[in-house]
Amino acid sequence: MTGTATRTPLIAGNWKMYKTGAQAVATAKQLADLSKGVKGVDIMIAPTALSLPLVAAALGKNSIVRLGAQNIYPGTEGAFTGEVSGAMIRDAGADYVIIGHSERRQYFGETDDHVCSKIRAALDAGLIPVMCIGETESQREADKTFFVLDKQVSDGLKGFGLEELDTLILAYEPVWAIGTGKTAGPEQVKEVHGFLRNLLKEKYAESFAAKIRILYGGSVKPGNINDLMQLDDVDGALVGGASLNPEDFNKIIRF
Repeated sequence: MTGTATRTPLIAGNWKMYKTGAQAVATAKQLADLSKGVKGVDIMIAPTALSLPLVAAALGKNSIVRLGAQNIYPGTEGAFTGEVSGAMIRDAGADYVIIGHSERRQYFGETDDHVCSKIRAALDAGLIPVMCIGETESQREADKTFFVLDKQVSDGLKGFGLEELDTLILAYEPVWAIGTGKTAGPEQVKEVHGFLRNLLKEKYAESFAAKIRILYGGSVKPGNINDLMQLDDVDGALVGGASLNPEDFNKIIRF
């Protein structure tokens, strides 16, 4: 990867609403065993909230495999039935939290303002936010990809100072490529990631843009990860379905 010497790649697995607690523990243990010896790559998996503490206990604090949550509520505590706070996520054993995934936006009506408040909650709790952005197929066909991404970044990070966003991770996931088997072509990925890097440079600072990791997500598999990771400004992947199989995910980690 060109120009990424200071950015450690992150391979993250979003398990979505799959695996019971026992299944999650078994899968995580197998992954931890398979990934022994991996260096120079950060590894994260995001089980369901119910499985988080179980997986954390099974892996232990010194595991190469770190944990993330799939969602966060922007409040410390209160009468918010069914929600989970940043402090609860940290206490369960997670270091990361996925925010603004397209499924949250599509099925649960999350807006850029929601994303912004959730990033604040994550940072306040000492969590690393993985901020998801991406255009739909109709938006791409209407040539609005860059407009959509600019708005998602600008509104999602509204009001933050550079020093607050030191740990921020961006994940570009074209909505039309999530779970569809479609993957953005190398030129499309290169173009968008380059745009995002330049956007961060223009809106914030060159030094800030240079250190922010930008992941690609959207039907990432063992067969395409190597080509993706060779592209400029691709600093890792947010993997869906392929992360549920520890052998497949291990191949992706070892790109």
